[in-house]
Amino acid sequence: ATAAGNGQEALVVVDGGYTPNTVTLQKDIPAKIVFERKDPSNCFNEVVFPDFGIHEVLPVGKRHVIEVDTSKTGEYQYACGMNMFHGKIVVK
Repeated sequence: ATAAGNGQEALVVVDGGYTPNTVTLQKDIPAKIVFERKDPSNCFNEVVFPDFGIHEVLPVGKRHVIEVDTSKTGEYQYACGMNMFHGKIVVK
């Protein structure tokens, strides 16, 4: 992730998977993950972060911002709505 104002931000491109599929964030700094969906297949309609209770629709051809909690260190998985493609966030 890169510094963005008083927080941090990472871009994840959705095109046949998640690139990058691992994002590292700093603990206790507000964070935004920006998903840019290029792949129109139904599998990528949604992104799910089970640990954060996040389940959001990703529009094709647009950027979609999701704020994540960085108050606890650890590895947090996310997946497409069909649970076929995966990525993770590492909070250090």
